[in-house]
This record gives sequence, C-alpha cells and structure tokens, in this order.
Amino acid sequence: MAQLEAEAEIRRIQARYMFLCDTPCPEFGIMDDAQRIDRIMDLYAEDAIWEGVGDYYDNQFGRCVGKAAIRTHFESFWNEKRDPNLLLNVHYLTSEQIHVHGDTADGQWVHCQPWIFSDGTSLLRSSRLNNLFRRQGNVWKITRTRTENLFVAPLPAGWAGSFPARSVLMKP
Repeated sequence: MAQLEAEAEIRRIQARYMFLCDTPCPEFGIMDDAQRIDRIMDLYAEDAIWEGVGDYYDNQFGRCVGKAAIRTHFESFWNEKRDPNLLLNVHYLTSEQIHVHGDTADGQWVHCQPWIFSDGTSLLRSSRLNNLFRRQGNVWKITRTRTENLFVAPLPAGWAGSFPARSVLMKP
C-alpha cells in the first residue's frame, strides 16, 4: 500500500509541476509569474537539480543546482519580456514509469507540448524526462528534473482555431 501511495504522490507532483508551467497558468489565484514560480519551487527540495541534457538542451538550459539557482532559471524564462509573446503552452505527459525505493524514487515520462506565439508561429516540442524524488517527512519533493529534447517541429499557422487568453478553469 505504501508503494502505491508513494507512486500516486509522485504522479501528482509531476503533474502539478507541468500544470503550473502551462500558459496561460490554470491555477486560480496566481496573479503573476512570481507567484507561479513560488508554487513551482514548493515542489522542490533545497538541494534539487534542474538540467537540460543532450545536444539540444545542454546549451539552451544547462544545469542549475539548488532552489535558488532553479528559481533564477524560471525567472529568466517568465520574467523576461519576449517577442513574440508566448500565448499558449500546454504540457502532456505519457509513457510514465515510476520506481519507488523506500524514501527515494525515480520517474520517467515522455512529454509533448504545443507552443503558440503572438506573431502567429507555433511549434510542437517533445522531450524525455528522467526525474528523481525524495520523501522529506511525509511529503515527496523533486530532487532532480532532467530533460532531453526529442524533437521540435514547426506547426502550420492557424492550426489551433481558438484558445484562452487566461484560464478560468479552477475559479471557484
């Protein structure tokens, strides 16, 4: 039973991370990206690592060690004004594997995400995730997020006919 409960908690943590990374952010009450980043950082252990690996992600993301460095990584992604502006970004997880080893665990997923930008361009990105987790007291935390690019493919203009400018899904 403990094994199944640990797997379920890890699944929820990974899904929550992806949910909070979506644009527009569907979490009700998050008014800005600083609040979004705070909620993401709540999922990480103090000594966590976030890294992009492989030919494509080594130079794009690099390696961040510790929550302060991971926070800086997210701040550089969301706090910088980008042109074109990101209008939609949705994360889909598949091919899940979770292995619990007492108070530690690893999980692998394939993730796919469409991106739509304000200039009308769009792309589809997919990567593999190989993440680590640790139970701290009664709470599981992410200790490593590792992502490796599988592909980035342009999508034709107008492939998505409509999408929200802001999410109201979680509004009471």
